[in-house]
Amino acid sequence: MTSKSKLPFIDYSTVKAATTIEMVLHHYGLLDKNLTGTPTNFRCSCPIHQGTDESEFSVTFEKNLWRCFSATACNAGGNHLDLVARLEDCTLHEAAWRMNEWFGLGQEKLAKPRSLPGKPRSPVKAGRTSAKQQRPSELEPESAKQEEASKEENGANKPLAFTLQNLDPDHPYFEERGLTEETVAEFGLAFCSKGIMAGRIVIPIHNPGGELVAYAGRWPGDPPEGKEKYRLPGGFKKSLELFNAHRAFGEPAEQPMVIVEGFFDALHLWQHGIRRVVALMGCSLSSRQESLIAQQVSPHTRLVLMLDNDEAGLTATPGIAARLNEYCFVRPFRYPGQVQQPDSLGIEHLAALKS
Repeated sequence: MTSKSKLPFIDYSTVKAATTIEMVLHHYGLLDKNLTGTPTNFRCSCPIHQGTDESEFSVTFEKNLWRCFSATACNAGGNHLDLVARLEDCTLHEAAWRMNEWFGLGQEKLAKPRSLPGKPRSPVKAGRTSAKQQRPSELEPESAKQEEASKEENGANKPLAFTLQNLDPDHPYFEERGLTEETVAEFGLAFCSKGIMAGRIVIPIHNPGGELVAYAGRWPGDPPEGKEKYRLPGGFKKSLELFNAHRAFGEPAEQPMVIVEGFFDALHLWQHGIRRVVALMGCSLSSRQESLIAQQVSPHTRLVLMLDNDEAGLTATPGIAARLNEYCFVRPFRYPGQVQQPDSLGIEHLAALKS
């Protein structure tokens, strides 16, 4: 296999098309163990969290999909590339290269080696020892906040089984932020009068598949003493999601991809016709977010990194740009004058991002 410290770009779609979930299960020796069901579908105990219930892990061969139905452990699913990443406890990028090696796909002949930053990995739960990578020191998390984000990246955010009620989409704060009725309606923005988000503007957050996984609450204006500006529900892991991903990932691939920090930055750009925009919900990039972005870009993609023009954003930009430059060309945005945030940019400054 290619040197563990230098992994080149690899096309995920090519790897997935050349392999099957049955091949992956055979590689791990799972086809010979504890299987029940039919020749095309079966269930077994979950190899990810080492469960004991032989009906909790379901595989559909025809669709190359798996799911763990354990309510107390994984409660997640995906394709066969996702399964390898889970079992090997590594990124999708590393998982793709391991599958290339296991199944002789020959992708190393098609790509020029490039350095891939990573973080130390723990041993995998399927009894295998994961390759350990150490990100160069200049790319280490630069704050306790970033380190905490990196610790969050396990499991999945469960889709919500409810939607908030008592919502009012007509609130003066939207006009104050320059948002049109179309934008408010498209993103489901509203003022919440009851419950945990009472007194706040709620912003629905979806996973890349379009499932509602959380509401963020923004105090309209400066919050009173003792109240935080933003509130996220307990248990929600923002490092696992990219705000607006389910819309942005459906946009034409030839459009530039724009990455911003906040919800209203993404809303502002979307409203001005820049539809392939996602927000990190902060100024740190988790491994999960990196993997989601990597799946949507190619070496020909133009990616614009538009973090806030403040100390935190300027500090985080070089490290994030270096990581994403492994997958495509990254251009940090240069703000005009004293502008600090994307939602303060005029249409004349955004025109170049539309093509």
